[in-house]
Amino acid sequence: MNLESPKVTVQKSAQDLFDQLTDVKNFEKLMPDNIAKFEVTGEDAFIFGLKGMPEIKLKMKDKVAPNKIVLGAASDKLPFTLTSKIDSISDSESAVQLFFEGEFNAMMAMMVKGPISKFIETLANNMNKL
Repeated sequence: MNLESPKVTVQKSAQDLFDQLTDVKNFEKLMPDNIAKFEVTGEDAFIFGLKGMPEIKLKMKDKVAPNKIVLGAASDKLPFTLTSKIDSISDSESAVQLFFEGEFNAMMAMMVKGPISKFIETLANNMNKL
């Protein structure tokens, strides 16, 4: 299952946005209002939980400055990645888009598609809070 957020313009350089997103504690600022838990578990990992959903642990898998950051599930039960792609527009402006890729059976995909689409859209729309 592949999902994309809308592309969002942020008033930061690509490098500045990259630096903000590689610091996992900053993801707390991006979370939706219905967050039930957010806990940094290491330099490159955090756990978050939304009300009514199981907790998810994300770990930094890859980063290519200043254009790409890949977070992945720390558990193999639900393998997925969340990739941030950053495009420089000018010295003080960049565009970011999130891509979710997960391997789920048809039933699971049907259940999680809506909530995950809304979640990555919220993350993207909150980029201006960084």
